[in-house]
Amino acid sequence: QVHLAESGGGLVKAGDSLTLSCAASGQSFRRGAMGWFRQAPGKEQEFVATGKWSGGHTYYSDSVKGRFTISRDDAKNTIYLQMNNLKPEETAVYYCAAGMGVITSSLRSAAAYTYWGQGTQVTVAS
Repeated sequence: QVHLAESGGGLVKAGDSLTLSCAASGQSFRRGAMGWFRQAPGKEQEFVATGKWSGGHTYYSDSVKGRFTISRDDAKNTIYLQMNNLKPEETAVYYCAAGMGVITSSLRSAAAYTYWGQGTQVTVAS
């Protein structure tokens, strides 16, 4: 059984940094896609960043490019999201997602991912 466990959320101030972790168990996603989505109160879930890890390719939403960095530790079957210069509008529940056989054109679509974590709250105070 696959399980994704996020950690690292919390309350920070605008401009601060935070690193989220997502540890996968039950299956290795070294050759799959594993990334992050977020959902703010009253808004739809949106893509944040992901990686297609067999080739080490990473993808970001335009809103976080240059500030967020996604990375992976194969030995730990864990991905990380380093978030710098956080903004209040980025307050949301951040979800880890994983899947196998996700084609590149679908990487930014939540529907392409099979497995999801329960989410971790990130609150950015102004």
